[in-house]
Amino acid sequence: MATNKVLRMDNVGIVVESLDEAVSFFTEIGLKLEGRATIEGEWAGRVTGLGTQNVEVAMMITPDGHSRLELSQFITPPVIEDHRTAPVNALGYLRVMFTVENVDELVSRLIRHGAQLVGEVVNYENIYKLCYIRAKDGLLIGLAEQLNAGSAK
Repeated sequence: MATNKVLRMDNVGIVVESLDEAVSFFTEIGLKLEGRATIEGEWAGRVTGLGTQNVEVAMMITPDGHSRLELSQFITPPVIEDHRTAPVNALGYLRVMFTVENVDELVSRLIRHGAQLVGEVVNYENIYKLCYIRAKDGLLIGLAEQLNAGSAK
């Protein structure tokens, strides 16, 4: 019987329209740019199944160093679908959630960057303040502020 097991989750990948704008947005949230690179060639297409490709990638890292967000802007092949305006209950839809220190202050700053509050900031049982925002380019991002450190798991 196999004993392979997951060791960690390395990153979540998001395809973006503008890599520079996405890096700026996630920097505003508090992530740091770990590096940028161009990934191209037939070998990369063998991994993704897309054939020869040219993709600009930026790796963003959370302040604790445990989580990464890989932002990709495809040069070739062109993007063929756009799910950014799908509601949160759409099958296969991606949403990334970040724990932050002051959700109200961060939402105010992100709105100045063109983001929109999807619903409202809510208090969940005095454990978290939660909200969803949609970045200027349509990405759905969740924000959570832990209110009572002893109550959350």
